[in-house]
Amino acid sequence: MDIIPLIDWLGDTKASALAGLIVGIVFGIAAQRSQFCLRAATVEFASGKLGNRMSIWLLTFSTAVVWTQLAQYTGLFDSSTSRMMAVPGSYSGAIIGGLIFGIGMVLARGCSGRLLVLAATGNLRSVISGLVFSVVALMSLQGWLAPIRRSISALWITPNGQNINLLNLLHLPDGSGLAVGLITAVLALYLAYKNRVSMQVLFMASGVGFAVALGWVLTTALAATSFNPVQIESASFTGPSARTLIFFTSPNPVLDFDIGLIAGVFIGAFLAALIAKELRFQGFESTDNLKRAIVGGALMGMGGMLAGGCAIGAGVTGGSIFATTAWLALFCMWIGAVVTSYILNQRHPAAYPA
Repeated sequence: MDIIPLIDWLGDTKASALAGLIVGIVFGIAAQRSQFCLRAATVEFASGKLGNRMSIWLLTFSTAVVWTQLAQYTGLFDSSTSRMMAVPGSYSGAIIGGLIFGIGMVLARGCSGRLLVLAATGNLRSVISGLVFSVVALMSLQGWLAPIRRSISALWITPNGQNINLLNLLHLPDGSGLAVGLITAVLALYLAYKNRVSMQVLFMASGVGFAVALGWVLTTALAATSFNPVQIESASFTGPSARTLIFFTSPNPVLDFDIGLIAGVFIGAFLAALIAKELRFQGFESTDNLKRAIVGGALMGMGGMLAGGCAIGAGVTGGSIFATTAWLALFCMWIGAVVTSYILNQRHPAAYPA
């Protein structure tokens, strides 16, 4: 992929921001139209169902895995050079952060990515939760919560100063990752057929996963041609949300992939909702819901930083390259969310609909 003319025209930082903007717009449109949400899938699972929300999440996840693995086989991307794999992973952070994030996304009624999509459509509840999430994420990154995060993360880390590929850890043959993606896709399509999910929704759900693979490929191309170091990364919302706050409060803001991503998701979701005539202001039903949304956003901010990513960053993006800590974090997110959802549904069945 020859993008040297684009870099020469825009410069390294603007080209990186443009890549993030493109990925974000694709993600925002697809997520808004498919209503992709890990929290909704976990609530559905906690109620003993494998319905349309589960099929949407599985299709998104499998699409990200399939396209990312194909990009590796064709030489468009090498997961070993990504930021997530090039640094030590934290097992303790994945476990504790994953559990905390799972609890938080149920309380906030949406994961961080879903909150950003909903905020673009006029959902004021998501605006409040998203702002709390971003502030706490920033505090966990470089504020007074940072020492706590570092202490927990240091309890149990991966050896040799880098993360571990789960497929290599299990001594699985080449092509296993692609096989996992295809098998998951078959299961997703079966559930979609069983629950009569429309082709349009399925197409958009797969678009969310495609955006993840697109991010890997674009940042790889930038890293190969840019004069300055470029992080090989893709869609995530914990670190980028914190860095977006820094961007808007810094006297010398610097554009990068993360800034473009957040802006792109908001723009894409807004345009999708505008075309579908789904823009409308929505507030809190009660002060109790406001309290839970604030607590949920705070838990997700800290949990996402500990886990090395949010439900998208670790759960889909990290999962697509089979980062061991990402899969562990995703597993713990499911546990935290399912248990919390089950408890809340037993006590307040009408307050936490899927």
